[in-house]
Amino acid sequence: MRSVSFPSGERVPALGIGTWQLAEKRARRGEEIATLRLAIELGASLIDTAELYGEGTTETLVGEALAGHREEVFLVSKVHPRNASRQGVVAACERSLMRLRTDRIDLYLLHWRGEVPFAETLEAFLALQQQGKIRYFGVSNFDLGEMRQLWGLAGAHAVATDQVLYNLLHRGAERDLFPWLRERHIPVMAYSPLDHGALLGNAALVGFAEHHGMSPAQVALAWLLSHEDVIAIPKTTRRERLQEDLAALEHPLSSAQLRELDQLFPTPTDAQPLEMI
Repeated sequence: MRSVSFPSGERVPALGIGTWQLAEKRARRGEEIATLRLAIELGASLIDTAELYGEGTTETLVGEALAGHREEVFLVSKVHPRNASRQGVVAACERSLMRLRTDRIDLYLLHWRGEVPFAETLEAFLALQQQGKIRYFGVSNFDLGEMRQLWGLAGAHAVATDQVLYNLLHRGAERDLFPWLRERHIPVMAYSPLDHGALLGNAALVGFAEHHGMSPAQVALAWLLSHEDVIAIPKTTRRERLQEDLAALEHPLSSAQLRELDQLFPTPTDAQPLEMI
């Protein structure tokens, strides 16, 4: 498994697993738990979830999957902006810890910017960190302007990542946000790396994949893995699809292949608003 370095120097898997929309159907629960456990076994041991997902039911499923495996996992969760006040963050974290059946969250993110001042949320993150209930904190769906605002506050230089929508079809953040993050050694966590499945049927990507003996999912993930400071968190509910995704690690893209993908999926020439799902 490739790894990516946080500003602290700790390295985490470059390919993890997302959990958005898990726990929605009881009939799939057993397979979803088995898929998460297989991901841990195969080294994709960064698991991303959020209190928003299923209004807590996804965290509960993740907690069940982690039973007996907690020490093997780098666990990420997110607080909803409506709970981003000083007291709200602490209470939300306690609820997430209970659902996840753990005493700590490795990385706790603000899901997106809300109405609560950044300083108040940061204060709560720092308090939770001092108490050992979270190890690192960061943000999600923050554009360059929001990162600059955040960066000027006390404690903000401990931000570990910005989790954003990033894939071959959504490259706008490369224009301004990513260079700013790289200057500060802050890695990107790319959610929806397959664009919620849209890339799997993209004609250009399908053609590229067939020509190079890969699946479209493997190409999309291998492209993200070619970046030294990007963590990809594809979501899957089936062990078969998980194994296909992880096989992207066996197909590193050459410089020529990367240039070909740049031609098929170019970076926007102008600055773009940060996209999110």
